[in-house]
Amino acid sequence: MPRHFLELDDFSKDELLGMLELIRFLKEADCKGVTPRLLRGMSLGMLFESSSLRTRVSFETAMMELGGHAVYLKPGEIHLGARESVYDTVQVLGRMCDAIMARTDALETMQEIARCSTVPVINGMTVYSHPTQGLCDIFTMLEHLPEGKTVEEMKVAFVSDASPVGCICTSLRQILPVLGSQLVVAAPEAYQVDPVEAEKTKAACQSSGATFKMTTDPLEAVRDADFIVTDVWWYHGYDDEKEERLKVFMPKYQINRELLNNAPPHCKVLHCMPANRDYEITSEVMDSPSSVIFDEAENRFHTQKALLLWYLYPNRRQPSAELQQYYEGYTEAFLQNALR
Repeated sequence: MPRHFLELDDFSKDELLGMLELIRFLKEADCKGVTPRLLRGMSLGMLFESSSLRTRVSFETAMMELGGHAVYLKPGEIHLGARESVYDTVQVLGRMCDAIMARTDALETMQEIARCSTVPVINGMTVYSHPTQGLCDIFTMLEHLPEGKTVEEMKVAFVSDASPVGCICTSLRQILPVLGSQLVVAAPEAYQVDPVEAEKTKAACQSSGATFKMTTDPLEAVRDADFIVTDVWWYHGYDDEKEERLKVFMPKYQINRELLNNAPPHCKVLHCMPANRDYEITSEVMDSPSSVIFDEAENRFHTQKALLLWYLYPNRRQPSAELQQYYEGYTEAFLQNALR
């Protein structure tokens, strides 16, 4: 069975650091106008159950620049699990594509896609987690980590919805313990990390020296933070809760200048986007020197390049020049004869 990119805690520290180093190298190459075109002739099937800007554009553009091709299957365009079973859909894609990137609403759908697939599956987000974003966020943090500070010393404050639909918080809780970093989650009591999930994170910290703390006080969370990460307060699937959530989150959990003034001067702010400006984050902060949000968005592109190479390159077929020449020559001769 192929290995998939499903959750960030599926990987060792060395594996994650290897991925992060590949992202760094590919971004360096991109800045010099170079992309290793190592996926020539390969295809990526992209399944979307919900709309997307950054995930779609980053994967599609990355695949093209690496020499391959991406097929966008938009919401409602296929019959995933409805008029056609997940198994049948995934089996067909595996016969035509070299990998599948999927964005699904339910975690269970993503897991079923992976179980059915004969090619690598990359989790492009579920309501439970967003691992490509989580890896990208850590890379962005390492770019802006104060000089001399190690990843093990890095402190991250997450201030937003940390409940079971808080997929960004989940991915941070998965990757930071593996790296040995410090994480503080500030959220209202009703939107805090699920107790079972919290115990999993604490257990992961014990073996790595990482720390994990939960609080309802954003000021406490950001006090020594190198980075503040926020996320939307309402999103696709629970938009009807907007007014109820605003009453709980606003203004205490908003990332604004007052909150940022309680963090160290070097502290940077991240948001996965799309952002509801002047709700979970003010425009003043989002557009300030303290924000690395657009660096973070750009880094999705470099992250996807690294993931595509990591998962597709080992499976590429490289026929000999003689074999290539034989089949091209035979096909050309056949067509010339048949089309006379």
